[in-house]
Amino acid sequence: MSEFYDPMLYMSTPEHPNTMSVVVELKEAIDGTILREVVEELRVRFPYFYVKGVAEGNDLSAEPNPLPVTVRDTWDPINFNSPQSNYHLTAWKYEGSRMAMEMSHALSDGAGVIPYIKSTVYLYLCRKTGLALDPAGIRLPGDVIPESETGNPFAGLDIDGAKVPMYTKPPIEDFYRVKVEGAPEPQVHCIRIAESELIQYCRDFDGSPNAMIAVLLARAARAYDPDNEKTVTVSVAIDHKAMLGSRDNYRMFANIIELDFPKSRSLDDLLKSCTVARGQMMLQAQPENSLWAMKNRKLTYAKLGQLPLDVKLNVIAKSAGSARWTFSVSYVNSRSFGSVDPYLEAVYAIAEPGVFDIGCEIFCNNHNFVLSISQTFTADRFIELFLKELSSVGISYEVFRKEPLRMAGIEPFKSN
Repeated sequence: MSEFYDPMLYMSTPEHPNTMSVVVELKEAIDGTILREVVEELRVRFPYFYVKGVAEGNDLSAEPNPLPVTVRDTWDPINFNSPQSNYHLTAWKYEGSRMAMEMSHALSDGAGVIPYIKSTVYLYLCRKTGLALDPAGIRLPGDVIPESETGNPFAGLDIDGAKVPMYTKPPIEDFYRVKVEGAPEPQVHCIRIAESELIQYCRDFDGSPNAMIAVLLARAARAYDPDNEKTVTVSVAIDHKAMLGSRDNYRMFANIIELDFPKSRSLDDLLKSCTVARGQMMLQAQPENSLWAMKNRKLTYAKLGQLPLDVKLNVIAKSAGSARWTFSVSYVNSRSFGSVDPYLEAVYAIAEPGVFDIGCEIFCNNHNFVLSISQTFTADRFIELFLKELSSVGISYEVFRKEPLRMAGIEPFKSN
């Protein structure tokens, strides 16, 4: 039986693939042969990303996959858990000067995958340039894999003894849904903002990058649909592992806290709005809340272990993919890729929309923030209103990519 900290693979379905991606744009064209060599070489250092889903009894587990991870010279999507991907739950692709790792989000989160991305880019650039770049902070083949990286991230904590936290927030059931304009085809816009500029505004307006972007998204929603009276809800990603002191573990324990923006609360005062948003975040982002969440996850795993796999694959997975929030905001703070930074044009993350209407992944690297905004439709009016909100507070920006959102899907898992 799987442990409660193992990947919950049956939460991904063809309708809700739950795919995430990290994209690295370099200053020169990608050499696919070198990238393939590096991806295969790193298998020994990051074996937990070279896996397939295996059904056995009532369980669906991630098991080692000896077949190569696919590295494709196209941005066109493939499906995980299929012959196209050699049945892996990860895949690489490249096009021109950019490369991307796509992954089933059930395996890991942004914090967990960044060391692998850094190692791939480092080895690739060492081979491509012929230079012996400084390996400080890079995980390389031959390194010992510490228990903290792969073991139980909550070992030593009294999960079973967790108490109900002082504050828990009930979800908003009837929340605002963004009106679809244009064709129902997912799009992504990538927006670059100087780190110094956004951080200065966060200081001036008592914000953090995720709180401030959440407020600006809510303000854009008010302008987009001014007559709608429903509450705008924003999920803000947090990492339960980090909240409980385990920052090095690769497993997927990102979860969310929720911000509410009812129509009755004015958002005209940016300082007050950011202060309220940060207050909502602080109330929910407490170690006691994370410990309680882990207790409930452990109990859920025990209950799910008694159910036939077909039930989990059909009923539970579909429930997990239902819409829950208006917007989603996630902030991956890498700051630096070390010695390879001079070779990078941009680094950013993308998450497949599904349980939210519009998602914003915030990635900080090399003195720039990149906001990757994914939406489920083609029209640009909402994005234009959000950019207007950035301008209204004096934040300059550059939209350097606008394209269809082409991410890996997933074939259905089948029980034996």
